[in-house]
Amino acid sequence: MTWTFSPERVDTPDATSLRRDYYDDVASRYWKRPATEAEIDEGLTNDGVEKLTPPTGQFLVARFEGKPAGCGGVLMLDGERAELTRVFLRHAFRGAGGASGLLRTLEDEARALGARRMVLNTRLDLVEARALYTRHGYVEIPAYCTGPYMDIWYGKEL
Repeated sequence: MTWTFSPERVDTPDATSLRRDYYDDVASRYWKRPATEAEIDEGLTNDGVEKLTPPTGQFLVARFEGKPAGCGGVLMLDGERAELTRVFLRHAFRGAGGASGLLRTLEDEARALGARRMVLNTRLDLVEARALYTRHGYVEIPAYCTGPYMDIWYGKEL
């Protein structure tokens, strides 16, 4: 069973499909009902993903045996801090080690962009994500940004 994690433009068919699935997953959980196609379209409009390319960031696609399985990005906030964003594995691929590999590769990409610290924000209901982050050494930090879908903030020295 082989995982690969590769930089990819956010507008490729696989990246676009994964970004849609990510937004569908987090929005549906938040609203406690399935997100509509129109809501997904609206959520992806002007969401800033164009910055997830060097030198301001990087976007990765995770593939399991060649199939698009997940994605994630890092966004440089300043000269030393990168933000982890849009980390997602499709449900069918969870439990096979892909999330840990994706997270490690995203950290490597952040280091390559000059980051010495990774930060992130998430929601309390995204328990799987929170467990992944703490398992990999992320600790709760004071809020470094604000927004309607942010409940908790984490950081880690790279």
